[in-house]
Amino acid sequence: MAEEQNWEETNNHTPCANNCGFFGSPTTLNLCSKCYKDHCVKEQHMSTAKIAVEKSFSQPQHQIESSSSSSSSSSLATALAPVSTDLVVAEVAVKSQPRNRCGSCKRRVGLTGFTCRCGTTFCGTHRYPEQHACTFDFKTMGKEAIAKANPVVKGVKLEKI
Repeated sequence: MAEEQNWEETNNHTPCANNCGFFGSPTTLNLCSKCYKDHCVKEQHMSTAKIAVEKSFSQPQHQIESSSSSSSSSSLATALAPVSTDLVVAEVAVKSQPRNRCGSCKRRVGLTGFTCRCGTTFCGTHRYPEQHACTFDFKTMGKEAIAKANPVVKGVKLEKI
């Protein structure tokens, strides 16, 4: 009889704090495992958003301190305006290009698509830069890679006697 009572006391679970129907534990803030995981993800998103907002406010403040002639409210508005338009332009660019079609012939490529250095996806026929009139400058990229890999070595000149 005593063993049954001890078993019942240790099994005294509390329902989840979100009332989802599962049981929670004190180590997970009286949340079930799913609700606790969602809670942790939400906290992580909130902290990253808070850091991003702090960074965005700290950059315009440095600009405001350097320019003393303009008023703080107008310079803050002008400093924040380019940031928001860049985000809108980036979202439009991502949505306008379908990732599962060839950039030249519009054929569906599925998993076999090739992404070129110019940023467009192509089929097997148009994957080469010569086939799709690629806008990426391979020549300049090659020159920069060679220059970076092979620095100029100059010897010390001999002193004339």
